[in-house]
Amino acid sequence: MNKLHTRREILAVGASLAVPGWLPVAARAQGAWPQKPVRLIVPFGPGASTDTVARFVAAKLSGRLGQQVIVENKVGAGGIIGTTYVAGQPADGYTLLFQSSPYMTAPLLKTVPPYDPTHDLQPVGMVGSAPFMIVIGNDVAAKNLREFIELARTKPMSYGSAGVGTINHLGGELFNDLAKVKLLHVPYTGLGAAITDFLGGRTQMLVASFPAALPHVRGGRMRALAVTGGQRSPLVPELPTMEEAGLPGYHVDSWWGMLAPRGLPAPILKRINDELNVILATPDARELLARDGAKPTPGSPGDFALTIGTEVPRWRKLIQDAHIASD
Repeated sequence: MNKLHTRREILAVGASLAVPGWLPVAARAQGAWPQKPVRLIVPFGPGASTDTVARFVAAKLSGRLGQQVIVENKVGAGGIIGTTYVAGQPADGYTLLFQSSPYMTAPLLKTVPPYDPTHDLQPVGMVGSAPFMIVIGNDVAAKNLREFIELARTKPMSYGSAGVGTINHLGGELFNDLAKVKLLHVPYTGLGAAITDFLGGRTQMLVASFPAALPHVRGGRMRALAVTGGQRSPLVPELPTMEEAGLPGYHVDSWWGMLAPRGLPAPILKRINDELNVILATPDARELLARDGAKPTPGSPGDFALTIGTEVPRWRKLIQDAHIASD
């Protein structure tokens, strides 16, 4: 046939060769993402541990995705402002959230929760997790956790926290609940102030992060009784877990992870999760997280969703039973 092809027909043939019509739509979408920079929203301020880990992940992801991953801090209301912002963005993979464990508890402290942590965002992947330490003052006459619990049942004591609804507060209330004691909660405007008063003997117990407490423990200015995770920490292998120390059921971890607006296309979700797991397998990731007494936690989006789905009911019950609110 000698029919002369028009310019339009030639372009149509070229287009069909460049993008085969038989390719599934999902596959073409996966190949197309990302075509522009990705925003990674951190709902806490610069310099916070969540921000530090997020910037590390963003830098590594930028190299692997071939597009810049830009960290933006949207601070306020214990992480709620940045989280609700991301929940309202298009589910196209260009706006992601880097959160930590307050993601689960912050909305539970409100009379009208601003978001549902089990439904309103899509878990992409957990990045790392870290236990805390139960520490007591040097003037407390207890050598181990069992002795401290017995002492707390016989005389008034208190514990400090970084503020109402913080993990130090909730960890203290969980201790009260499981140990059947009534330590008085003393909230401060930050963990630094809580530690200052604790070292001065004005409170007797803290649920403290490793970076905040470990230098004081090693310097002999406070005593650690146990770690709050499911396993001993390599930073202080001599410290038992709460279970080993005599308080079954006590388990408190902090975590970091990435979430996205609900409805993120499956190919994009898988791509980000795959890249996260590759990053978490590197020595750089292990070294960074170890500074906070943390470890990498690679896994699937489903693994992360299971953690959130299991932890939220536990914290909701504790918050309701202890009548904790931050409104």
